[in-house]
Amino acid sequence: MVRHTREAVIKRTIEEYDRLDRLVNRLNDDDWNKLLPRPETKDPWTVKDALAHITHWKADVLRQIKKQPVPPEEKGLNWTDGNRLIYERWRDRSPQEVLAWHRQVQQDVLAALRDAPEKWFNGRERRPEWPNDLDGHSAYHREDIKQALEKLIPGE
Repeated sequence: MVRHTREAVIKRTIEEYDRLDRLVNRLNDDDWNKLLPRPETKDPWTVKDALAHITHWKADVLRQIKKQPVPPEEKGLNWTDGNRLIYERWRDRSPQEVLAWHRQVQQDVLAALRDAPEKWFNGRERRPEWPNDLDGHSAYHREDIKQALEKLIPGE
């Protein structure tokens, strides 16, 4: 367990965002529709769906920083049901909408991190990966995206 600093959390958030944004910035329409490797029991995510999923959970950290309530339709949902809701919400939207949301949430998260009280970062000891949805979770699914695009971006 560790106490975090604003600077370290912001640095990790920016670094992971930059990696992900570089990857998705160069995609064409066909790339966005590539299926990710997923178990048959899960929704069939495309690259676009994965970016929406990553962005939703980053926006959830934003909600927590701002001490906003959980939206009523998300209250009490387990991870599977929550992820299904995100998929349903975003699957029919265009890649451009998801990409714009991804970029807006990053700006909003950075502003909130800069404005958050110091206690939000170091008020108690937390796991080293906290807040995971700003970087670790993104990195995990970025690898899924890279696998879906593997033939397009060899060696990346």
